[in-house]
Amino acid sequence: MKIMTAKVLLLTICFLKGSLLLSQDALLKKEFKTYCNPLDIDYSYMSHYRARNNVSYRSGADPAVVNFNGKFYMFVTRSHGYWTSTDMSDWRFIRPQSWYFNGSNAPAAAVYDDKIILLGDPSGRGAVIETNNPDLGDWKTNFAVINMPGGVQDPNLFVDDDGKVYLYEESSNKWPIRGVELDSKNYYIPIGKQTDLFNLEPDRHGWERFGQDHRSDLKPFIEGPWMMKYNDTYYLEYGAPGTQWNVYADGVYTGKNPLGPFEYAPYNPISYKPGGFLKGSGHGSTVRDNNGNYWHFATMAISVNYKFERRIGMYPAGFEPDNGQMFVNTAYGDYPHYLPHIEVENHKNRFTGWMLLSYKKPVSTNSPLVEGKPNVVDESEQGYMQQQITDFGINRINDEEIRSYWVSAANNDSIYVDIDLEKVHDVHAVQLNFQDYQSNIYGRPDTLRQQFKIQASLDGKNWKTIADYSQNQRDMPHGYIELKKPEAARYVRYDHVYCTNNYLAISEFRIFGKGRGKLPKAPKNFRVRRQDDRRNADLTWKPVEGAKGYVIYWGIHPDRLNLSALMYDEPNYELRALNTDQKYFYQVEAFNENGISERSEIIATE
Repeated sequence: MKIMTAKVLLLTICFLKGSLLLSQDALLKKEFKTYCNPLDIDYSYMSHYRARNNVSYRSGADPAVVNFNGKFYMFVTRSHGYWTSTDMSDWRFIRPQSWYFNGSNAPAAAVYDDKIILLGDPSGRGAVIETNNPDLGDWKTNFAVINMPGGVQDPNLFVDDDGKVYLYEESSNKWPIRGVELDSKNYYIPIGKQTDLFNLEPDRHGWERFGQDHRSDLKPFIEGPWMMKYNDTYYLEYGAPGTQWNVYADGVYTGKNPLGPFEYAPYNPISYKPGGFLKGSGHGSTVRDNNGNYWHFATMAISVNYKFERRIGMYPAGFEPDNGQMFVNTAYGDYPHYLPHIEVENHKNRFTGWMLLSYKKPVSTNSPLVEGKPNVVDESEQGYMQQQITDFGINRINDEEIRSYWVSAANNDSIYVDIDLEKVHDVHAVQLNFQDYQSNIYGRPDTLRQQFKIQASLDGKNWKTIADYSQNQRDMPHGYIELKKPEAARYVRYDHVYCTNNYLAISEFRIFGKGRGKLPKAPKNFRVRRQDDRRNADLTWKPVEGAKGYVIYWGIHPDRLNLSALMYDEPNYELRALNTDQKYFYQVEAFNENGISERSEIIATE
């Protein structure tokens, strides 16, 4: 009888434990229609510099994304593993059975036959590894080191339609992008010598200049090649001018042969995001989804704790049907967009129309402000970082600058932050961007999690919980929460429960939805003047009453203004990303909480 009772008790415990796990899985399972950059994945804490400076920070950079048997696999620098997803919304981290001890560095990945092949040895002198079971991660090596004269930096593996395999690589402010064919039947050893393909020309290509807003005289870096083939044309993407800057971007050269000759695309850059909350969109990869649409994954800059503190962004991409011009749409690129499985009229335009409601609205908290200094690696004096922002006041929590952040002196379940939207709006989603202030975390501990509630109120007195993550067991450093239905609210509260870090630090509490007021009017008196330095142009227009910000668009054809830049508050913009020998067309629009204005007239410059 005692034995039977013990069995029943054990079964009961197992059942309850299983039910708890199921309920947690249900809580973790996203059933979203939208996503918001940066991608909310459990970014690894970097530990490879720990012995030198003991600075703790997360990072995700240099994404190599492949579609393998209908599932997506994302390989990211120094992450001690990689992520997989079936829908580009839920990304599950895989700890492979075998992997690089120090993490892969700017890994290359491609699908060859029935397996994924990968190259990413941090030493730059490794072998191609492969597996036909990436979910298990039983990666195997042939020990045939690809020993190029200068090593292999930022590699890319490309498998052509005929089964031939090519390697492209380089990360340098001196050497060009190079390419070589690999012998896939003989341990992927190089066939012949590397071919020099192209290098930066910052004197002709304004976007290739180094520094914030392209204002540094330091030599820019070319890096991160990624080859695509569309119809009969090869598109060799590359990153420039530096990963820590707001103007980090991807360009492309095209050719009819995988080893060239290649021609500079006159519409460059293709992936460019110099403004907004999270800036930069370089060193990326382009992948085709299961619906036939293309997506570009890119590296976005934070560069607070260290210059290489970065995150991953995802943007609609593709090729113009008539001439094959490649595009990546970054307009409103850190606002909610529809996921791949949601059918839209035009894949290029997946923006939901949910506007930012929280920008610079009155904000308050019951928590005292921390008094202290961050533990960072500051290289601003050497010209390789922006200067630190050390005002940790509560007003930093909704200033749309990821490099600034609020730090609470306390970390307990009595802390709250209230944002007054000043009017009743329809809230559709929120995003919480946590920051690492003296975090002292390294690698990938399994204890990381953030627990909180989001509450809404019409009067600031009666509150309703609209998102409950108080029992959350998932690490969500950029917690994006799409509400099941819109919630009318004037006040929105972050109600803190727990976070693993010593300090509660939030770079941005963002609230998205639709206002109930009027749209701004289209900007008037739009003017464009090309400077004597033809890499630059001055764009001016009259301020629009009620506008929160503006987006400018430009391109080499009036029907394809595929490049954009977003700015808050003040009008006018100095565009420093032009090619000297190219004619351009420009347009501008205004936006506020209620939506987007009509665009101005299109202006051309020779």
